[in-house]
Amino acid sequence: MRYIILLVILMVSCSESVQRVPFSSVKIEPVYSDSISIRAIEIMGNSLAFAANKGAFGTVDFSTGKIRTNIQKYHTGIPAYRAIAHTSSDFFMLSIESPALLYKTGENGQMELVYKEEGEGVFYDSMTFLNDMDGIALGDTVDGCLSVIITSDGGKSWSKLPCSQLPVGIEGEGAFAASNTNIKTIGNNIWMATTAGRILFSSDKGKTWKTYRTPIINNEPTEGIYSIDFYDENLGVAFGGDYTKPENAMANKAITTDGGKTWKLLANGKQPGYKSCVQFVPNSNGKELIAVGFTGISYSYDMGESWKELSDESFYTIRFQNDSVAYAAGKNRIAKLVFK
Repeated sequence: MRYIILLVILMVSCSESVQRVPFSSVKIEPVYSDSISIRAIEIMGNSLAFAANKGAFGTVDFSTGKIRTNIQKYHTGIPAYRAIAHTSSDFFMLSIESPALLYKTGENGQMELVYKEEGEGVFYDSMTFLNDMDGIALGDTVDGCLSVIITSDGGKSWSKLPCSQLPVGIEGEGAFAASNTNIKTIGNNIWMATTAGRILFSSDKGKTWKTYRTPIINNEPTEGIYSIDFYDENLGVAFGGDYTKPENAMANKAITTDGGKTWKLLANGKQPGYKSCVQFVPNSNGKELIAVGFTGISYSYDMGESWKELSDESFYTIRFQNDSVAYAAGKNRIAKLVFK
């Protein structure tokens, strides 16, 4: 028996001592190209779903490489879709400007309109699901507070939260429809990031909210938080800057270790500057990060304290399939990224 115990101890010790080798390069393989701007992608089982401007949406099958594309118009209009989400059974996409249009998978392969909102200032930025029933989408300020719509029936119907149920708004506050990563959910927890450098947090699926401040620069309309990600309920990262001054690396990235209550700046004044999307590398214990933007692909192995540029190729958004393969999208294309 003692030999078995010793073997188990050795196996545990060895597994704990094995460390991931840092990425040193990335191989970029073209997957899909078209004359569209793609800012919303999601991995759905064995495929990648996307939506874009010009009413375009579709999927890429990982096994076969087959690409299916379609156009969803609204009467004679051609919406721009910058937010998508999914449950285990349905795909959703949300357009930006008035009328904001939220579609879900319908019958016979057709998309079904399940929510529409019209009016001055209407502009939706991102969307996600907490589980197969509860979903949420974030938009810019209308009538004194941020626009937040929720569903609790799997996306069949959506309702807008009243301002009385949300934190007091800031004039002109919104979110950036840059990569569909303004919202992150884990369990019942929701974090939403805004142009004002704020984090709105709910621990009960959006019923009640708190606000936390970050040190991310937000003095100009083009500044603020563009993207957030959380590795677990405590460890999170925020990335922003100013896309009109992409080399400015002052106060554009921050980290939290207490669930978003407090934040501290990372690599302040050091590159990378502006990025539109940041994601934790899976299975990295929260140490590894990838940030993408039209300025290229940057990588950190030490929780954002230092960064290395892996490529200067332009992308708007990225999602990991596993801990070394991701898919990224941007202007006119989707690509497979293999990190080595």
